[in-house]
Amino acid sequence: MAKSGSSKGIVPEAREALDRFKMEAASEVGVNLKQGYNGDLTSREAGSVGGQMVKKMIKSYEENMR
Repeated sequence: MAKSGSSKGIVPEAREALDRFKMEAASEVGVNLKQGYNGDLTSREAGSVGGQMVKKMIKSYEENMR
């Protein structure tokens, strides 16, 4: 996946985990992400991946509050 300017300070292990998480979320919503540049995605596809990631993070947080 392409490196973004907002994640300059991320340690390599965290970047790898975030990339795996992103690929998993994309797979769940049926978006075909590839390694490297994904600028050919529609806004809807990119938004669905981000939305799925947020949904999973909220669910994880709520489960850990119990």
